Amino acid sequence: MALSVPFKRRFTVFGLPSQFSMLVHQFRSDASLEAIRKASENKTPNLVLYNYPSFSGAYGALFAHLYHSRLNLPCLILPFSAVAPFRVDDLCIEGMKTCYFLDFLGPKGFALELSRKTSSKVIGFDHRKSALSQISSREDSERNPTFYVNFEKSSSTSAYEYFSAKLSETKFNNDDRMRLLNCEDSERVEIILKYIEDGDLRHWSLPDFKAFNIGLREWRSKLNCITNSRMYQQLMEICSVDLITKGNTYLSRRLTDANKLLHKVFRVQLGRGFYGECLGVRADGNSDLSDEIGKELSRMSAEAGLTPIGAVIYMQRNNLKMCLRTIDSSIDTSEIAKAYGGGGSASSSSFIIRMDEYNQWLSMQSSPTRSDWLDLTLEISEQLTEKLQILLISAA
Repeated sequence: MALSVPFKRRFTVFGLPSQFSMLVHQFRSDASLEAIRKASENKTPNLVLYNYPSFSGAYGALFAHLYHSRLNLPCLILPFSAVAPFRVDDLCIEGMKTCYFLDFLGPKGFALELSRKTSSKVIGFDHRKSALSQISSREDSERNPTFYVNFEKSSSTSAYEYFSAKLSETKFNNDDRMRLLNCEDSERVEIILKYIEDGDLRHWSLPDFKAFNIGLREWRSKLNCITNSRMYQQLMEICSVDLITKGNTYLSRRLTDANKLLHKVFRVQLGRGFYGECLGVRADGNSDLSDEIGKELSRMSAEAGLTPIGAVIYMQRNNLKMCLRTIDSSIDTSEIAKAYGGGGSASSSSFIIRMDEYNQWLSMQSSPTRSDWLDLTLEISEQLTEKLQILLISAA
């Protein structure tokens, strides 16, 4: 159900909230400040600030770039981060008429102060419930920001629809309407936007969502349009099929590596048996596989009649670290971790364990026969091989 809340500063609210999350980096750089100085000299009328390093922010910047380029409108686009962010005084560009905030609304009162000091129109897009707290209650400005906060669409989708509609209003030869993207590009980009929205809204419902995000993450370092002049072209060329294929290849490789480690599985008496017994494995040099291995061990522990927890142990900076994972919602691994000075969530936790204590956890176990051990590792290997085959088929 849509809810519209009219203030003197206008903004609209839709749907249900999603958790606010922002990765931050310092981008009040000399290059950015120099770009602002030149924009002020040239009296650039349009400024676009986008959330960095957010894909919604970057794609929103792409659509703003395309819109202004199509109409040959001067525009300065800058990444905006929450660590050492731009100050209002930094952005007081002479001749500025419109400023866009893409995938964020700025610190509380920031947009209102910028609008008041520059006499410019400020338009912002966000999809997070927490964005509402950034909207100032002051009503002393004649030029008031317009905020679009939509809980049912990602900011990138909202920006795409906004700039597409705005451009389509412009007519040229034979009364045709201009388009932000041609048909081929729009089909490819719109699929990317659906996947980004699936993550932004915490739905995680699209096929191969995990593989897509694994493939996409290498692009995050390229989302600064100041240091990467090809950012817009690269965003236009990203293909969901390629990302999913790359992600599935990565996942299958990790499962293969995990399969090799799981041939050395053993039993662990958690807390010298106080928390039960589970399956564990040493993963020295392969700590990045701890999540996959731990979850698989949790499942195998349950099937073996043990506590449904997987223990992954490895050396970390001369310390022995134990990671616990479970796929059983009734189990809280953090209870064990906290007892040994660590922490985490119910399904995923970790702690540093002394070597003598760890040896106690192993020496107290009842030694399985060689036949039992071989049967257990064979079963684990077969299960992982089956999962690997499924991944390879989907990647193809």
